[in-house]
Amino acid sequence: MEGLLYSGSHEWVKTEGDMATIGISDFAQKSMGSIVYADMPDVDDEVTKDEEFGALESVKAASDLYSPVSGTVMEKNDALDDEPGLLNQDPYANWIIRVKMSDPSETGSLMDAAAYAEYLEKQA
Repeated sequence: MEGLLYSGSHEWVKTEGDMATIGISDFAQKSMGSIVYADMPDVDDEVTKDEEFGALESVKAASDLYSPVSGTVMEKNDALDDEPGLLNQDPYANWIIRVKMSDPSETGSLMDAAAYAEYLEKQA
């Protein structure tokens, strides 16, 4: 999706100043199938770029989530506690966490939409 940045582990990031909204890509939710549980960090938890910050469970498997940036969790999407399947319905409207980035320059290593599409083609 245009305007977002992507990690190789299929998380997306939307940045606004030093705030980053993080979710999973459409490819990720399709690969997982029906998501039945979302394990998310708590507000004020620290996340570190390229390190695990939670997990999603589907009827097929469990998948770890890796943070595309470092910082402090400012908000988590509480709606996913009751309805994790929202990530299947629209993975771009339904984010997972919002992070105040400690180093916004970390986004420089992420892929834009075109590079991510190319990355997916190579994975296929």
